[in-house]
Amino acid sequence: MASVLSGIKDPADLKNLTSAQLEILCAELREEIIGTVSLSGGHLGASLGVVELTVALHRVYDSPRDKIVWDVGHQAYGHKLLTGRRDRFGTLRAKDGIAGFPKRSESPHDMFGVGHASTAISAAVGYAVARDARGGNNSVIAVVGDGALTGGLAFEGLNNAGQLQTDLTVILNDNKMSISPNVGAIAKYLTRITSGHHYNRLEADLWDLLGKLPKGGKAQVLASRIKESLKQLVVPTILFEELGFKYFGPIDGHDLPLVIRTLEAVRRLKGPVLIHLITSKGKGYRFAEEDGQRYHGVGKFDRSEGIKVVKPTVPSFTEVFGQALCDLADRDERIHGITAAMPSGTGLGKLKDRHPHRFHDVGIAEAHAVTFAAGLACDGRRPVAAIYSTFLQRALDQIIHDVALQHLPVVFAVDRGGVVGEDGPTHHGVFDLTFLRMVPGMVVMAPRDEDQLRHMLATGLAREDGPSALRYPRGSGLGVPLTGPPTPLVIGTAETLHRGDDVCVLAVGSLVGPALVAAERLAVAGIGVEVVDMRFVKPLDEDTLASVWERHRLVLTAEENALCGGFGAAVLEWASGQGAGGPRVELLGIPDRFQEHAGRDELLAALGLDAAGLAASIRRTVEGEGRSRAQSAS
Repeated sequence: MASVLSGIKDPADLKNLTSAQLEILCAELREEIIGTVSLSGGHLGASLGVVELTVALHRVYDSPRDKIVWDVGHQAYGHKLLTGRRDRFGTLRAKDGIAGFPKRSESPHDMFGVGHASTAISAAVGYAVARDARGGNNSVIAVVGDGALTGGLAFEGLNNAGQLQTDLTVILNDNKMSISPNVGAIAKYLTRITSGHHYNRLEADLWDLLGKLPKGGKAQVLASRIKESLKQLVVPTILFEELGFKYFGPIDGHDLPLVIRTLEAVRRLKGPVLIHLITSKGKGYRFAEEDGQRYHGVGKFDRSEGIKVVKPTVPSFTEVFGQALCDLADRDERIHGITAAMPSGTGLGKLKDRHPHRFHDVGIAEAHAVTFAAGLACDGRRPVAAIYSTFLQRALDQIIHDVALQHLPVVFAVDRGGVVGEDGPTHHGVFDLTFLRMVPGMVVMAPRDEDQLRHMLATGLAREDGPSALRYPRGSGLGVPLTGPPTPLVIGTAETLHRGDDVCVLAVGSLVGPALVAAERLAVAGIGVEVVDMRFVKPLDEDTLASVWERHRLVLTAEENALCGGFGAAVLEWASGQGAGGPRVELLGIPDRFQEHAGRDELLAALGLDAAGLAASIRRTVEGEGRSRAQSAS
């Protein structure tokens, strides 16, 4: 029998399918997603959980005329398969392949580029207002996960939509999970709603019964007056309704005919509507259903056996950070750890187990996490906010206004600094050195290895007069031995690791190792390369810089960060105050453009930031200087 999915070239093709074919299509979508992600890696559980919803959306609505806006986007693999990208789906997240998230330049059906949570409702409100302004009549739908409702931006969008009363549908995909299980009052609120799932049936049965009684019409009028009180007791949906939304649900998000009927009915309604779907993350793949957290984002795996947990021989930077924080918290009861819905991803799971009362998961709410940390610090606690670089961008105002301006000793553990690989431009953490070093009073550190990370964490916690940040890359450490307990470093001091007379490389963080390898390779070719691990992006070690300026004609800076305003720019700012003369300086780092998705090693090689690329840049600079001197002499 011919595949139903193979006949879908455009979402309009779903209009001609029978109910039985739609059910087959759902099964084939799951098969395609599981098969591809097992070979490429990616976000598995979330996309499996919304297969029926995805099919229903494209059956009922007319994309791209109707605007379907996905929140986060790791739910959207089925959407990609139904919108003309099945032939390229095998290239998912690979270099030059299709992206792992919706991307406007990739398809006219991708309404909003997204990789961070809680944005869909605000973007959909924008689409709805634009439609009204041009006199259109298309539908606008925002698909959000319940985890997104832990982010304040989602509520800002709900509030604005309720105020405007424009036609808009919000679909709440409630699977009780973001990456980890959802936390907080909103998660409990949704649980209360789902526990009252018999309410809607009870209301309909009672209404019919009253209508059959003598003078039943008056009884129905009386019942309508007490309806809201009854509803608040049994199904507490008052929050959404007071925000101005018509609320429907909760309904079974895997009952395809029911989802389709609901969407068809809601499509004709005026004003903002919220549909509450209950789904199972990982639906249709046993391993993912049983462990939604592990199967949220996965590498390659054997689909018949699932993910095999193999303990790496070298711990990751994240793991070393988590252990070091626990060790320090054992010695200092003031230390608290804060995560924004990423306890496992940031390594804070260990702290949660060892010191649960000093572990805080605030949900997908980075801005709140930072101001919450500020409040803790005001009362003498020592908070460590562990947040991925790409997500810390969402809290810049709080870093400046709530922490730094008040000189509070908050430590920022900035995980996934630099390029992160297949998740692409929405997740690369290449701006943190730039935006952190501009903040007055901020100490910014970048460890070259996992042992130095431990000591930098201790350095930040030892500060009493302001904030500190340490940023470290994704992936395994270098396998160096861990030297003693975490001990504070002298702030603003560098280390010279390799001597050479021809050129000096000032490197920070993840590029110190490749710079050392490049120096050793070039030494064989007779090129002497000095390598300095600057360690501190702010404050700079000005004594070391002055020495380098006296002894070298050529200096290169190397960083896994945007060159605009980054570490190299900081060196040039210092150099501008040193008067005329001085060495020729070249900056190596991330150029002024967004980096696409590919493997982390592929990206670093393409950027010339691996050992081979650094060696080539150093050789080119030295040889170019030699030619210039020869020309000057002639």
